[in-house]
Amino acid sequence: MTKAFVEACYGRPTDHTPIWLNRQAGRYMPEYHALKGKTPSLDFFTNPEMAAQATLDAQRILGVDAAIMFADLLPILVPMGLDLDYVPGRGPEFANPIRSEKDVAALQPLVAEEGTGYIADTVTNILDGLPSDIALIGFGGAPFTLASYAIEGAGSRNYVHVKKMMHEREDLWHDLMAKLVDAVTGYLKLQISAGVDAIQLFDTWVGSLSQSDFRRFVLPHLTVLMERLRGDVPIIYFGTGNGHLLDATVEAGPDVLALDWRTPINETWDRTGVTAVQGNLDPIVLCADRASVEREAKRILDEVAGRPGHIFNLGHGIIPETPVDNVKALVDFVQSYRAGSAGA
Repeated sequence: MTKAFVEACYGRPTDHTPIWLNRQAGRYMPEYHALKGKTPSLDFFTNPEMAAQATLDAQRILGVDAAIMFADLLPILVPMGLDLDYVPGRGPEFANPIRSEKDVAALQPLVAEEGTGYIADTVTNILDGLPSDIALIGFGGAPFTLASYAIEGAGSRNYVHVKKMMHEREDLWHDLMAKLVDAVTGYLKLQISAGVDAIQLFDTWVGSLSQSDFRRFVLPHLTVLMERLRGDVPIIYFGTGNGHLLDATVEAGPDVLALDWRTPINETWDRTGVTAVQGNLDPIVLCADRASVEREAKRILDEVAGRPGHIFNLGHGIIPETPVDNVKALVDFVQSYRAGSAGA
């Protein structure tokens, strides 16, 4: 059966603008809290039954055109030797951040089937319950963002340890990135073999880099990763605060360029020449009233004007304070707006 989301990834006309939302399964939903209960976050992310249920609940409740596998970026680093915990009120933290040549050397190669085999089981469980016309998106962290978490050990404002390593020990930086590219390749290929329809690379922190640093320290590794993955399913690349990097980013060859809310959608699409774009409503608009939500969605849809290859999404993830009814209203509005004219 034709899946509107997949068709849009390839720039083909669809009968409506497909929509899914970053972090569509999350803390803003009562069903998420009921499912998670007191389960520790790491156990929740790596439990194939619970992760599949969170994925399916969000798709069913919202009626979106694609489900995204419920998981987190960071558990991939655990079988490589990092000690990860999700600390209430602070978020993910590593007890043994990577700061030295010894630390990089100690990283274990990831054998995805052994170290992250749960992810294939999660995909299988989701597909068992997903309607046949709904796409399933797999995902992983892009190498730069994974490296940043691993080096800083937690969230960061200035990325001091990251940039020190890049500039003081460029050889060490590239060694680390190469190991992460290998790990992410195996992790995503496992998802692809399990049956996902597309994959999204999240590069949440890449906007902290200058153009020159991005080209020197990140783009070569991102290009290798995409070359290894290309051809099986569409590759979506998503970063935030990275409008100044997008012209360089497309050189890596993503099939779909996901844009944050600060990026002009048509201008960027025309300039970069990518086949498809995803985005890019400001997620905080969903905290306003329904009229505001629909007005801003209409503005984006009118700007794109049914151009084939547009996937509606937010410019970042849904935040916990978001009213569920507003999210449902957005999905209904996008799917019904100018029905039958998408791609005309």
